Amino acid sequence: MSVSHIIANRQTWFGHGSIQQLPPLLLADPQPTLLFSCRSFLNGPVYAGLRASLTPLLIGTEIVSHEASPQEIDAWVARWRGQARRVVAIGGGSVLDAAKAFSALVEHPLPTLRYMEKVGDSKISGATLPLIAIPTTAGTGSEVTQNAVITDTQVSKVKASLRHNNFVPHTAILDPQLLAGAPDKVLAYCAIDAFTHLFEAYLSKTAGAMTRDMSLSGIRHFLAAWPALNRSDAAREAIMQASYLGGLTLSAAGLGVIHGIAGEIGALRDYHHGQVCGRLLLPFLALLESSEQPQQRALMAELAARLYPHWQGSPESYLTDFITRHAIAPFWQDDLPISGQELAVALEKSNSKNSWIDYAPAQRQRMIEEAFRVE
Repeated sequence: MSVSHIIANRQTWFGHGSIQQLPPLLLADPQPTLLFSCRSFLNGPVYAGLRASLTPLLIGTEIVSHEASPQEIDAWVARWRGQARRVVAIGGGSVLDAAKAFSALVEHPLPTLRYMEKVGDSKISGATLPLIAIPTTAGTGSEVTQNAVITDTQVSKVKASLRHNNFVPHTAILDPQLLAGAPDKVLAYCAIDAFTHLFEAYLSKTAGAMTRDMSLSGIRHFLAAWPALNRSDAAREAIMQASYLGGLTLSAAGLGVIHGIAGEIGALRDYHHGQVCGRLLLPFLALLESSEQPQQRALMAELAARLYPHWQGSPESYLTDFITRHAIAPFWQDDLPISGQELAVALEKSNSKNSWIDYAPAQRQRMIEEAFRVE
C-alpha cells in the first residue's frame, strides 16, 4: 500500500463571512504586512467593508493582474526586501502563487529564475515569510499547496514552480461569499481545474488510500456544485471545498498527463489554465475509456460505484456527459489556436508523470489536436 504524506495549513477558516477573521489575526501578532491582491477584489464590496480596519495594518499593496513572471517577482523583492515580514494574498490562483513566490524569494539572495524547476541551477531553501492565503476563486487550491507557479512567456518560455513543504501558506481563509459575482467563464474554468486536480490525483500511481478517499470526496463536491456555480450558496461552498481538497491531493499524489501538457501550453499561450485543462480533459476521458490498463479500470469502476452507481454506461462517458451538459459556460467551444511549432514543443516537453501509462507522443498529440486548433 502506498504511503500518503499530506501537508496542510497550520490553521484554516472556512465558511461564509470567514474573511472577517483577517483583521483580528493580524492584530493578534502585529508585523509589517504586505497585501497581494487583484483589482476585482479591491474594487468590490467585501474589500469596501474591510478597508477601514485592514488598511492601518498594511505597509503596502501589490496588484497582480496575470500569472506572475520571474521579472515581476524580482521587482517586488527589490521593492520590499527588509520591510515586509508577513504577506496576505487575496485573489485567484495567480495572486496566491505570486504571493507565495514573493514570500519565499524575499528570503533568498538570487533571482527567481535561478530557483525555478526546469530551468534553475540553485536549490531553494525552506526560508519564507508567513503567508495568509484567501482565495477568491475555487480552482487551483494554491491556498494549501507547497508550490508557487511562475510563468514566463516572453524570455525563457517556461511555466514552472518553486516548491518546498514550507511554502504551504501558514493560514487559509476560505470564504464562499468571495465567489459571488464572478463571471460564469471564470467560475467554470476554475471549477474544471479543481476537478482535473482531483481526478488526476485520484488516478495517480503514487496515490494512497487516504488521498484517493479525499479525491473522491472532492469530486463529489464538484458534481454537486458544477450545475449551479453561479446561483447557489451551497454550490459555492461545495466548489470551494473541492478546490481545497484538490490542492491537498495534488500535493500528496501528483498530477498526470493533462497537467503535463497544460503546463507546456501555458508557457506558450496566455490562455486560462483552467480552460486549457478542461479542454484537455475531454479527449483524455475518451483515451481513458479505451484503456485496458488494470489499475485504471479498477479505479474508474470504484469511482463510478461510489459516486454514480446507477449509470449504465462507462464511467468516463458519465463524466463527459455530466460536465458538458451542465456547464454554465461551454469552455470547450472557444476557438483556441496553437501553431504547429507550439504543438511540437508541447509534445517534446510534456510528460505523463504519475500516470499508470506512459502516454505516447501520438496519444498526447491526439489530446492536443482535439483540444486546440492547430494552425
